[in-house]
Amino acid sequence: MKTPVFIGSSVAIVTPFTDNGVDYPKLAELIDEQLAAGTAAITICGTTGESSTQSLEEHMVTVDFAVKHVNKRVKVVAGTGSNDTEAALLLSQAAEKSGVDALLLVTPYYNKTTQRGLITHYTYIADRVNTPMILYNVPSRTGLSFTAETYRELAKHPNINGVKEASGKFDLIASTLATCGDDFNIWSGNDSEVVPMMSLGAKGVISVAANIIPREMAAMTDACLKGDFKLGSELQLRYFDLIDRLFVEVNPIPIKTAMNLMGKNVGKLRLPLVDMDPKNLELLKVSMRNVGLL
Repeated sequence: MKTPVFIGSSVAIVTPFTDNGVDYPKLAELIDEQLAAGTAAITICGTTGESSTQSLEEHMVTVDFAVKHVNKRVKVVAGTGSNDTEAALLLSQAAEKSGVDALLLVTPYYNKTTQRGLITHYTYIADRVNTPMILYNVPSRTGLSFTAETYRELAKHPNINGVKEASGKFDLIASTLATCGDDFNIWSGNDSEVVPMMSLGAKGVISVAANIIPREMAAMTDACLKGDFKLGSELQLRYFDLIDRLFVEVNPIPIKTAMNLMGKNVGKLRLPLVDMDPKNLELLKVSMRNVGLL
């Protein structure tokens, strides 16, 4: 049995930027707000944190800052994935040195690989770190998905704790949970699927929406963990339209826009990400007003 790195809601936190780099005082403020709202873990430098436009040095410093600021109040998960295995290992070892509680590694993208390549890639890294690893399956971005057989093989490694699943393939999720049992943990990678995934046995969510509704995402996962799927479903449906609008354009464009609309002042997006289309912006505003965020 593998103890899950965390249970409940982890925020995939944005990285606030100034023209000169990361706005660390603002990042500290955002982290403190999350902890006050009941967030179970901080996921730093993931997709939502725009890690793909951070230099290796800036990435490492941001992770280190988050670990120090959280100061063991909750778990810290660091995004360290890459389509270059050696780069992923470098980031993973640096994050481990900083003291993170887990590593989040997306499947290799663009050059992709085979299922045998996935096993080799993750095993290579897992053999060289001591920190629990969470795999990340998001084929809509990478063009590559795990199979249940690959999950079963990777679950044998003691350092591989589970997966952030954002494929939307419930047959894959159910098959993996049925065959791996407690040797492999699953977290929802889609805010729109938290309750159905947790009804199957997922341990929680790594959430984009938690950047603006942290208490609600924590309450949703807490309800499911207590077996109150009626309350969980009510929360899922209450915020379904907002969650949908947060992905009307590529993440993290809408979530950063929403945070700035709320006065959180998290700065601009880094190119190639650009401001929202005016029509989509209005849709986002309507959804935010409907749940009292504007």
